[in-house]
Amino acid sequence: MEDSAPTPHPSASTAANPADRPVYVIGGGPGGLATAYALRAQGIRAVVVEKSDRVGASWRRHYDRLHLHTTRRRSALPGLPMPRRFGRWVARDDMVRYLEKYAEHHELEVVTGVEVSRVERTPDDTGWLLHASGGRELTGAAVVVATGYNHTPALPDWPGRSTFTGELTHASAYRNGTPYAGRDVLVVGVGNTGAEIAVDLVESGAGRVRLAVRTVPHIVRRSTAGWPAQYSGILVRRLPVGLVDRICRVLAKVSLPDLSAQGLPRPDTGLYTRVREGAIPVQDVGLIDAVRKGKVEIVAAVDGFEDGKVVLADGTRVRPDAVIAATGYARALEDLVGHLDVLDPRGRPTAHGPHSPAAAPGLYFTGFTTPISGTLRELSIDAGRIAKAVRRELARS
Repeated sequence: MEDSAPTPHPSASTAANPADRPVYVIGGGPGGLATAYALRAQGIRAVVVEKSDRVGASWRRHYDRLHLHTTRRRSALPGLPMPRRFGRWVARDDMVRYLEKYAEHHELEVVTGVEVSRVERTPDDTGWLLHASGGRELTGAAVVVATGYNHTPALPDWPGRSTFTGELTHASAYRNGTPYAGRDVLVVGVGNTGAEIAVDLVESGAGRVRLAVRTVPHIVRRSTAGWPAQYSGILVRRLPVGLVDRICRVLAKVSLPDLSAQGLPRPDTGLYTRVREGAIPVQDVGLIDAVRKGKVEIVAAVDGFEDGKVVLADGTRVRPDAVIAATGYARALEDLVGHLDVLDPRGRPTAHGPHSPAAAPGLYFTGFTTPISGTLRELSIDAGRIAKAVRRELARS
């Protein structure tokens, strides 16, 4: 259920009995909702604080054609299966409906329209103080940060960007290819988002579609002979990285065409090595055929802009009508927890799941990794582990 945010008086925020304090979960996406449910299952009051007016805000902003790359059964959150009518690969709108139903079904305590800007220890060091919008100060026994991997759109500050006379947008603003029919479009970035947008543009009648690639990605079939790639990811996730790299290299040669002539050679580094570095493989939903048939042209990475043109890394200059930057997102955790010595040089949490950073016991993070076995599956597993860790932490306090 949804409720208005509690507004304790600042002077009373540190006087409350620590045992009476809830655990605050920041973020009303899948990770936050699953963790709130798991905490409740452990008998712990959990309050989800979501800055937008509804749960699942980031999912509502995704492009129209989005479907999960993980199966329905392996994407459900704990305590509520996804309906069979959603099909094997769940659509964006169905995912949003599921998250709404999940919060309602479990009667989760969700506070919407409140943004937490800073988290710190209480003055008496017995809990956590959350500074939130409207001057609110919320005091919790523990805090789980679940603000999401795709938090803030990252648009590179390319040299000369302001001189480009065409349309330049981040992929987060892309909904479908209808506005681009008949136009020359350059998509920058070949992660899953860039790959799917390029295919969507082709299918929507764009006049020309180019895809700028800096690092050649690993591409996998979403499903081969009915066997989802996610299942393979689950089976190999605990094997040695080098062994998985070798297995994937053999499978790629058997199942995928060589696209070197089209500008997409096979990567030099192993698939699982890349995953461990944070780069998930591209799941094919039409890119291979589009590249092979010349409907999506692979070009060099973008180095900058000059005289209204896009300058590519190989020195080529192109003048598309529109540039869509599928250049990823920032975690944007610095203002929230950067002062607590819990982030690495790249702004990622130094601890994840049931483990608190050494400098901040009682502070947990979920949803900031890209596991080969599927993000939603791992969020669900982490939720239970975090809840048990919080229960043990509270028992000691």
